[in-house]
Amino acid sequence: MTAPKNVLAVISPHVGGRGIGAGLASLFPDSAHVTVVETADEDPAALRSAHVIITALAPVRAEHLSAAPELALVQCASHGFEYVDADAARERGVRVCNIGSSGAEAQNVAEQTFALMLALAKQLIPAHTALVDADWALPRLQQSLTELCGKTLGIVGLGQIGREVARRAAVFDMSVLYAGRRRLAPKTEAEFGGARHVPLDELLSTADYVSLHAPLTDETRHLLNAERLALLKPTAFVINTARGALIDQDALADALEKGALAGAGIDVFDPEPPTRALRLLRAPNVVLSPHAGGVTRETLVRIALAAVQNVTGFLSGEAPRDVVN
Repeated sequence: MTAPKNVLAVISPHVGGRGIGAGLASLFPDSAHVTVVETADEDPAALRSAHVIITALAPVRAEHLSAAPELALVQCASHGFEYVDADAARERGVRVCNIGSSGAEAQNVAEQTFALMLALAKQLIPAHTALVDADWALPRLQQSLTELCGKTLGIVGLGQIGREVARRAAVFDMSVLYAGRRRLAPKTEAEFGGARHVPLDELLSTADYVSLHAPLTDETRHLLNAERLALLKPTAFVINTARGALIDQDALADALEKGALAGAGIDVFDPEPPTRALRLLRAPNVVLSPHAGGVTRETLVRIALAAVQNVTGFLSGEAPRDVVN
């Protein structure tokens, strides 16, 4: 009988820790021995014997990789993979995978994107807060209330999630611009209401809403820095449901405090959870949510199944999907 393969499930406390880890472990067949921890170095013996690490937003650094001589695969239970040292893994012959092709997060991240856009357009947060304080704020807010219909949405990164956002934008009768390395086929652009591929700077200077859906890499870190934020119209809104470090958060706070932007909807932060020092927590006209874009009940099930299926397939001798290194 073949000995069970050892899987180390590293589930960061801020996404559920051991409770979520126990549910994930229950999805594995008996051919896998799963140890659930909250940090990669919590159980040195389990790390040393791990054939696979499956991680949910918990860092897997070079020192963890070097302490795991049996390791062959690191599976990220997410679209993002920046919390894994993918270069160090490649040097050791360890493959790193995400769940990119599964589309597990696409529906909810797209919905979260539009929730933030609508909350900003309709001024839902200040309206609610004022009414709770017995303040009929309509005369004060009505000049800021806008519609999505007829506005231009600029999408940075038109992968699976970006496409779900574009599909919804077409239903809202928004014009869609997108920036990315490759242009879509004209037929696909037509499905998104005639989406146009444009350079990033043109997108930023034209769009009424800019929504980020790019992966976090060395090239995209602080993609929206002070110079690029200055290209946006003062009536524009920035939405980030991808990764916090895609934006220079201090530069965004500067722009909002100076009135150079109309507002921002932010679901992701750098670091997570954010500290009290984060200026965006006190910036004007922001709507904030705690990385909720990928954690509905339905999404968590899809993410767990996608990650576990990739790992179990790999342990059975199949080629892993979504290798990022």
